[in-house]
Amino acid sequence: MHYRLVIGDKNISSWSLRPWLAMRQAGIPFEEIKIALHRPDSQANILRYSPSGRVPALLVGDFAIWDSLAILEYLAEAHPEARLWPAPQLARALARAVSAEMHAGFAALREHCPMDLEARLPMGSLPDRVALDVQRILALWRDCRRRHGGSGPFLFGAFSAADVMYAPVAARFRTYLPDLRPYGDDGTGAAYIAALFALPGMLAWEEAARLEIANADAPPAR
Repeated sequence: MHYRLVIGDKNISSWSLRPWLAMRQAGIPFEEIKIALHRPDSQANILRYSPSGRVPALLVGDFAIWDSLAILEYLAEAHPEARLWPAPQLARALARAVSAEMHAGFAALREHCPMDLEARLPMGSLPDRVALDVQRILALWRDCRRRHGGSGPFLFGAFSAADVMYAPVAARFRTYLPDLRPYGDDGTGAAYIAALFALPGMLAWEEAARLEIANADAPPAR
């Protein structure tokens, strides 16, 4: 099957990162279609591929899947060898629960701390709603690691779709909250973030984000 993945700018498109990272880490080949965001023609360009007018979208032939979590579920079914969800039933249920909570929640964190992958903008204090989101996420990470993380450095030991869902959160924390201890981190969060950013897929995504920024800042060719 020939896959095309429609994404936005790598430095800022948190939702695009999720399926891209899953496919890259799983070794699932795909063609990347990148659309620059926040431009006058961005919406029209996205609508050529995605009926929602948003990225990402996975094109399976002529069929579009336009939601990150739906893309992950499709890939898990189409590529069981990728093991995108944990094998034990209860671990798989928990992985889906924490992924769905990320998909639907943490609006305050998203509003106040948008993904800006290469920026370093430490915040001295957070609004109460954002702090509660951070504390809840750290509690989720600790619980998953305590229950199922014994076989590796990720939430369920081995890399999974749950890690894909929280990779942009790790990026936000690195940008805005380099010290998570005031929000209850016992070291689990910091170690988990380090493991995510050591992934080959994350390293490749970040390198591409740096090139985007450099090219955007470069003077026009003469």
